[in-house]
Amino acid sequence: MLIKFLGTGTSHGIPVVGCNCKTCTSNNPKNSRMRSSIFIEVNNTDILIDTSPEARLQMLANDITNIDLVLFTHAHADHIMGFDDIRVINWLTGESVPCYGNKETMDKIKNIFDYIFDPYQIGGGIPQVTLNPIKSKFEFNNISIIPLKVKHGELDVLGYKIKNMAYITDCSYIPDSTFKKLKNIDLLIIDALRLKEHPTHMNLEEAIEVVKKINPKKAYFTHISHEMEHEYTNKKLPVNLELAYDKLVVKLKEDEVIKY
Repeated sequence: MLIKFLGTGTSHGIPVVGCNCKTCTSNNPKNSRMRSSIFIEVNNTDILIDTSPEARLQMLANDITNIDLVLFTHAHADHIMGFDDIRVINWLTGESVPCYGNKETMDKIKNIFDYIFDPYQIGGGIPQVTLNPIKSKFEFNNISIIPLKVKHGELDVLGYKIKNMAYITDCSYIPDSTFKKLKNIDLLIIDALRLKEHPTHMNLEEAIEVVKKINPKKAYFTHISHEMEHEYTNKKLPVNLELAYDKLVVKLKEDEVIKY
């Protein structure tokens, strides 16, 4: 299984407009963060998690020309506003793209992008997609996909477990029922917004405690704000914990996590 980090930033993106902090003015490309999204290649299947506002740029930067399915965590703007860019994939493959998420997310996408589902919409090109509400584990191309229910403040959002990898972003609380599904995973990718506490996200200290509880072989933090400069923060992290960065590629082979 191959995981490509398309974006690792918070909702503002980095650099933040009008900000002159060390992270936003850094020359280190690892401090330049598009909105959070990952791309997974597994069992000859290409999986996109979330369609960020930079979806087109992310596909170009990572040479993505096929998407077999999209998994959505929730319907906040930084996770869905690139939805229209799926139509390019339709043109390239000639196939409709199935999309999955909880019912609330599917309903909001249908409402926000109502023109896509309007039978009288003519011209301009629209994505060819199907929306599939999910509540529990499902199979796609013989791949088991397990939704992971977590809280983003008061909002119910989903992370996903695929084989021995789990992806959880925009999270402030993980219930015990979800912790049980995370036993014995090799790779955990999880929200760590900033150093200070936040009402709807885990801060770095909270995320580190979650990683210690789950005890994966390797963990990467994502959905990172400009308050955490890449190199400075990484130097202070425990062994096997790192900040992710845009265009990072990780391969899971048997029980080994390989960074490219």
